[in-house]
Amino acid sequence: LLIRLSFSSRFNWSELVPLRLWGRTLGLQTANSQFLLEGMPFRIFGGSMHYFRVPREYWEDRMLKMKACGLNTLTTYVPWNLHEPERGKFDFSQNLDLEAFLSLAAKNGLWVILRPGPYICSEWDLGGLPSWLLQDPEMQLRTTYKGFTEAVDAYFDHLMPIVIPLQATSPLCCQQYKKGGPIIAVQVENEYGSYAKDPHYMTYVKMALLSRGIVELLMTSDNKNGLSLGLVRGALATVNFQKLEAGLLKYLDTVQKDQPKMVMEYWTGWFDNWGGPHYVFDADEMVNTVASILKLGASINLYMFHGGTNFGFMSGALEADGYKSDVTSYDYDAVLTEAGDYTSKFFKLRQLFSTIIGQPLPLPPTIESKASYGAVLMHQYISLWDVLPSLLQPIKSEFPVNMENVHLNGSSGQAHGYVLYETVIFGGGILHSRDHVRDRAQVFVNTMYVGKLDYNTVELSLPEGQGFRQLRLLVENRGRVNYGLALNDQRKGLIGDVFLNKTPLRNFKIYSLEMKPSFMASLRHAGGWSSVPDYFVGPAFFRGRLWIEHQPQDTFLKLQAIMLCSLQGWDKGVVFINDQNLGRYWKIGPQETLYLPGPWLRKGSNEVVVFEEHAAGRIIQSVDIPYLGRTQYVD
Repeated sequence: LLIRLSFSSRFNWSELVPLRLWGRTLGLQTANSQFLLEGMPFRIFGGSMHYFRVPREYWEDRMLKMKACGLNTLTTYVPWNLHEPERGKFDFSQNLDLEAFLSLAAKNGLWVILRPGPYICSEWDLGGLPSWLLQDPEMQLRTTYKGFTEAVDAYFDHLMPIVIPLQATSPLCCQQYKKGGPIIAVQVENEYGSYAKDPHYMTYVKMALLSRGIVELLMTSDNKNGLSLGLVRGALATVNFQKLEAGLLKYLDTVQKDQPKMVMEYWTGWFDNWGGPHYVFDADEMVNTVASILKLGASINLYMFHGGTNFGFMSGALEADGYKSDVTSYDYDAVLTEAGDYTSKFFKLRQLFSTIIGQPLPLPPTIESKASYGAVLMHQYISLWDVLPSLLQPIKSEFPVNMENVHLNGSSGQAHGYVLYETVIFGGGILHSRDHVRDRAQVFVNTMYVGKLDYNTVELSLPEGQGFRQLRLLVENRGRVNYGLALNDQRKGLIGDVFLNKTPLRNFKIYSLEMKPSFMASLRHAGGWSSVPDYFVGPAFFRGRLWIEHQPQDTFLKLQAIMLCSLQGWDKGVVFINDQNLGRYWKIGPQETLYLPGPWLRKGSNEVVVFEEHAAGRIIQSVDIPYLGRTQYVD
């Protein structure tokens, strides 16, 4: 099919790159159903890559691969919850250095479509919104509710001064940047037509951008069903999809006349949930659909070109037929793999684009080899119960307090990780959560594990015993829903009373287990580490050493299943390397390996720490091939 498709004209954009267009005044415009860049006809061949999902050391490699594939534009979201993790404290450093990322795109000849939200979806915790917004019991996210717009305004006041000078046509306030930057378009919010709770909200976001100096072309982004509800005057509507239905692009004409057609998100694959399959999308079907879209004269953005990784606790969740949390990998079956390697999709797309573009494409960069460092023996452990007295100070409360309202982090609450609730009980009976556990609680009497509570299991039988005993609920936040109408209901931990024999429990000690780098550093020096026994049931921290003789390379960590007293090792938990949180693992799959970037390793000794919730193993295996689970083709 690709060979038979022909295009009426070829495009030569060799001069239409950021560092060659000096003194720009027009930027990206629309006229007569086409894009113009500085007055010259232009088609957007874009790809999505998120700086916050890719180690900074690899940004340029991924951009060079975009150019080699034939793309001219990079799109990225901006995650508010990473840039303002605590209210009023902003972080644009290191892997969050947005200015450096956008400047690097310009250096490598890529234009940028910026998608600053404030909501981004993206299978990212709470769609990129900070969890501290949910401290307000009346909060109405993604509306003109005063508590929300005041927070957005404060965030944009810090974000936009970074963005404004990097626009393609520098406004008067930024004439010192005479070359202009790579940003040719800015998206207003994201897929609001699928939410649409406030008819005034999109105008508010648009004005929040314009009033702070955004002058480039504005766009919206929605699926077909949300298109008409996600519009805002003055912004170009674009559409998102995977399968090209008959008349889908023409449908854009019903909401805006005589405008260029743009597919903002052409889904090259799909994301995975814990307990489900690893989704893949047929490469030939994908590239043939891309060819059809281009044949119709539309511009396109490949979502994702390179997915990367939901490092740490940042993966989101889906509320569809129940709660389903996303896996750590954001491989997405995209054009590049999670580790940045080529797929058949890359080479098929490169062949397609080379027939359209009027100049030779750059050669694809060489692939970096992956390493298999062998087995890592976890030689020491420390029980969570032994960590509590020395490293964690409890907060005392008569009532259970949800994670976001725990008094921590400059009163911004706890965003991620686990929270432990302790109280004293007398006797046993029926423990009932009344569906107030978010998202999964392990229940202990003293240190004895008695079961779990979650969305499906809301009651447990507690054994009888003499005297007063400690009841402990270790509650995991598995990720906040990032899409749909339930965003306002994403508080985590215990969100209400838990009952023992129909009596609500009171007088809690609440321990926050965010597992930030400072905590992991303190854990390293804690007393109480001892040799790992032949049999142990968590929760506990385990540590070992990964020794590297030469220059570190990317690898993948597989938690080996070893039979110990009829228990299969490594059940569920989190892996850290040199205090960096690689993300969650869970034996239910589909994902079986965690991506470990070479830049996070060092020559010599590397400390590996595993927080295991339940059944511990002894060995972690470093392998050179990822395994993301049993595959299922996207319907």
